[in-house]
This record gives sequence, C-alpha cells and structure tokens, in this order.
Amino acid sequence: MAVTQRTRRAARLSASVAMGAVVALVATACATGGGSEGSGGESGGGGEGGALKIGTLLPQTGALAFLGPPEIAGVDLAMKEINEAGGINGEDVEIIHRDSGDTTTNLATQSTTDLLNQDVSAVVGPASSGVAKTVINQITGAGVIQFSPANTSPDFTDWDDDGFYWRTAPSDVLQGQVLGNFMVSQGASNVGMIVLNDAYGTGLAANIRETVEAAGGTIAVESMFNEGDSQFTSQVDEVVGADPDAIAVITFDQAKSIVPLLTSKGISADQLYFVDGNIADYSADFDPGTLEGAYGTQPGSFAQDDFKERLAEVDDSLTVWNYAGESYDATVMLALAAAQAGSTDPAAIRDELQAVSRDGEKCTEVAQCLELIEAGTDIDYDGISGPVTMSENGDVTEATMGIYKFDGENRPQPDMEEQGSLE
Repeated sequence: MAVTQRTRRAARLSASVAMGAVVALVATACATGGGSEGSGGESGGGGEGGALKIGTLLPQTGALAFLGPPEIAGVDLAMKEINEAGGINGEDVEIIHRDSGDTTTNLATQSTTDLLNQDVSAVVGPASSGVAKTVINQITGAGVIQFSPANTSPDFTDWDDDGFYWRTAPSDVLQGQVLGNFMVSQGASNVGMIVLNDAYGTGLAANIRETVEAAGGTIAVESMFNEGDSQFTSQVDEVVGADPDAIAVITFDQAKSIVPLLTSKGISADQLYFVDGNIADYSADFDPGTLEGAYGTQPGSFAQDDFKERLAEVDDSLTVWNYAGESYDATVMLALAAAQAGSTDPAAIRDELQAVSRDGEKCTEVAQCLELIEAGTDIDYDGISGPVTMSENGDVTEATMGIYKFDGENRPQPDMEEQGSLE
C-alpha cells in the first residue's frame, strides 16, 4: 500500500475521532474498566519487530461459556494456518488464551491486565458486549487493538477508542431488523420479549421493537431481568399474561431456565424466537421435541463442511460453530494487517486493518493473501463469515444473518440466510 494511501486513511481516522469527541467523552466517562485515556496514536503492546502476539478474551466460564469452544477453535485454526503459511514477518504468531467470564465476575479485567502485561499487540474478544464495555477503555487506552468476533451492541460504533476497536460481528441493528421482520412474516402481530438488562439485550430489543412496529405489529410487553438472576417466574408470567403471538427470548444461557417455565404455561415451540446469545444445542437440556419448530438468528453464514473439518483439526469436540468464522476472520485480519504494515506495533496494524478488507485484489485463503502482500499487491480479504469489508469505525459494512430452526432433538438447524447492509 502506497504511503499516500496510508496517509489519507490516517487523516480520515483522525477526522472521525475529532468529530466524535463530545460523544466520546461521555462514553469514556460512563464505561467501566481501568486503563488510561486514549493513546492519541501512541501504542503499547508489541513493537516493530518480534513475533506477532495475540491475546484472546473469550468465555471459558459464565453465561456465554458455550460460545467459548467454537470461538477459541476459530482463533487456533487461524494461527495454525498462518504459521503453516510461514508466519508473519518471518515469525510464528503466538496466541495467549484467557477467560473473559461474564459480567458477574471481575475475570475480564484481571485477564486483560495479564494480557497487556505480556505485550500483546491485539486482544480477540470479548464475546459479550456487556463484558466488552468493562475492558474496552483498558485495552484501547493502552494503545492495543481490541477485535471482537461477537460484540453486537450498536454503542461500539461511535466509541472513543482512537481507532483501536474492531469487530467482525454486525451491529444488532441488523439482527434486530432480520428477527423483527421474520417474526412478522411468520404471522406475529403482537410480540412479547424477555430481555437481559445489559448492553446486548437492551440494544437488540430496541431494534426488534423498532422493526416490528414499523411493520405494523406491536410489542405487548418487554420484561427485563439482570445478569446473575436465577428466578424468572415473574418475567414469564408478565409475558404470558400479555397473550403474545410470538416471544423473543433475548438471553444467554438463562434460556435453560426460562424455556421450561414458558412451555409449562402453554407456550408452544413455534411461538419462541431465539437470538445469538442463546441459540445452542439443547439436546441434553430438554425433552425431545421441546423446541421443535422454534426459530433463532445468528450473525454469519452457515458453517460449511470444509470449515467444520478444518476446525476439527484443532478441536474435534465441537457441536456448535457460533462465531467460529468471525473469530477466525478477526485473527486472520490482524495477521494480514501486521504483514502489510511490516510491524507488530498495534498502531501500525490498526492503520492497515481497513485496507486489507477492501478495494484490492480479492483473496480468501491465508497463504494466498500473504503471497500477494509479499508481492506488494493491495489485497481485499473475504472471510469465512462474509466479505468482512470494514468501515472506518471498525464495523463490518455488510453481513449475513443466519436463521435457524430447531429440530426434534432441540438442535438448531440452518434454515435460511438473509443479507444486510449497515452503511
């Protein structure tokens, strides 16, 4: 990439940060988590030379622990294929895995401190938007890249992160639109919602509400609960009492407790709609047929057999593949940006992340992309999860949303895909 092109991108980034200054100050003040103020382009983490070191902050415990294995496998597969292709700048990529936990613990902050002390250039994660809000200032304020495969809260689009925050998952603006329209298309005109009261749940619920109402439907009730709650009888009674045609269950693994309460009140599976935080394999949790006919949405294309086979090389125990593609793509993009920058310095990598995702020669395989970069060719990486064309705010500009239908064994099966734009 020519120096003049890099300069133009840096100028646009600086302008974007400046224009968002007022919002940024509010966001920084309201967010939790430690760390310094914005780095102003100075970076911590890795330096110009040495191996590219990437940390992960993904859920090994807590309410999203079921997402950890596919996400970690996606990162490990990317590392394996990058290193088999010769590594980055002549050295193997190193991965350091740490647990993000959930918002009921302080694990994410502790793990982040550990990763920053090991001079990582980037952190892949967290999965949860709520957890991400507790560490985003700590990571980006240290001048280190945060690249989430699963954060969907719209709040991150305009966060004051000095360009160090990126994500391969689309904002819940898209998931809310797809799920809201799908429920209406299935005949629902009166929708109830059981909602986790955090950045993820409330943001997704707001977008579902907007879409359902725009399509002529109504939201009968929106019943909230907090992370860490273990009793959901009042929420279920409130929603069932509103006699909705459909119920959006916007939770994490609390769905395991909520679903039996709903079905005991006469709610049928075909009235239930799940989201990416809880669309999982429930074959070991519920009696066969409990969820047969229920639907759910999950950002990303359906996992193809070839990708599943490759993932099995690093983890042959996977039964779900949620966000594996997004995790793989985040890791690959970090490596490609480091190769194009010729550096492991986080700021240098940051300045090439958008460039490797658009406006160059298409490439889809790690070795192919690295060969093009070595030859001085500007690349446009298209990933497992989609085109991963990035905006200056670190968001994907277009994405695929998968719609799944639960079978008689309570496992979600691919049903259809919807394409959407976020520009």
